[in-house]
Amino acid sequence: MKIYIVEDDINIIRILEKIIKDNNLGNVVGSAQDGITALDEIKSLKPDIVLVDLLMPGMDGISLVKEVKNIEPMIQFIMISQVSSKDMISKAYESGIEYYISKPIDVIEVQTVIKKVAEKIDISQKLNQIQSIFSSGNTPISVEKNDEDSIAGIKRVMQKIGILGEVGTQDIIKIAKYLIDNNKTMADFTVKELCAKFTDNPKTMEQRIRRTATVGMVNLANLGIEDYMNEIFIEYSNGLYNFEQLKIEMDYIRGKSNKRGKVNLKKFIDGIVYYGKQS
Repeated sequence: MKIYIVEDDINIIRILEKIIKDNNLGNVVGSAQDGITALDEIKSLKPDIVLVDLLMPGMDGISLVKEVKNIEPMIQFIMISQVSSKDMISKAYESGIEYYISKPIDVIEVQTVIKKVAEKIDISQKLNQIQSIFSSGNTPISVEKNDEDSIAGIKRVMQKIGILGEVGTQDIIKIAKYLIDNNKTMADFTVKELCAKFTDNPKTMEQRIRRTATVGMVNLANLGIEDYMNEIFIEYSNGLYNFEQLKIEMDYIRGKSNKRGKVNLKKFIDGIVYYGKQS
């Protein structure tokens, strides 16, 4: 993994470089002590991961992330800061931050977070390759896990987001198993078309699935309100749902808005299958 560091304290840059090198976390391809310099170098170097300080002279971390995401949306960002304000952290996630490392720098935390982001990049690349093969009509590559392992993984994900006992659980599992068995994704179907393969009343089945997925969103939103750094919240808020919609749901729960977050069922089901295969 190519890693770039943006931090106004040269000592912290050196600490991070040493941690990354000593633990074989990737190759540090460059660093900068301000956002403006970093922006130009990131455009040129195209790193996989950028560790970026929240508060910097000239251009702050959030502004830098937004600028880069418009140009290189695949670059993953890890925020580094002492700031603990939930509003600031919320803005960071909305801008495209994947994870958050707090100061003072902790070796274990840095290792854990970079490894998680690197794994996510690796899995995303493999998923894109699979989807590319599907769209080209070629024979799909084999999946490492067998179906039983994948379904067990899906159930673990459901348990983590608190929907395993919901009424639509079995419907979701049926659809997920069908997609896995046939090496398909939600790009190949509408939700209604898939539901029609299992029932004469696909609308009712789709409603059960939507209600169950919505329960998961509400549960994650409550986790985020309680602790923005909760691992389950961080892992699934963008993987299963759209973070912007999750934020809307959080504002609704707080009483700040009358509008509720919406669930994209295609994204949710693809996410469930994806995490199930990796869990």
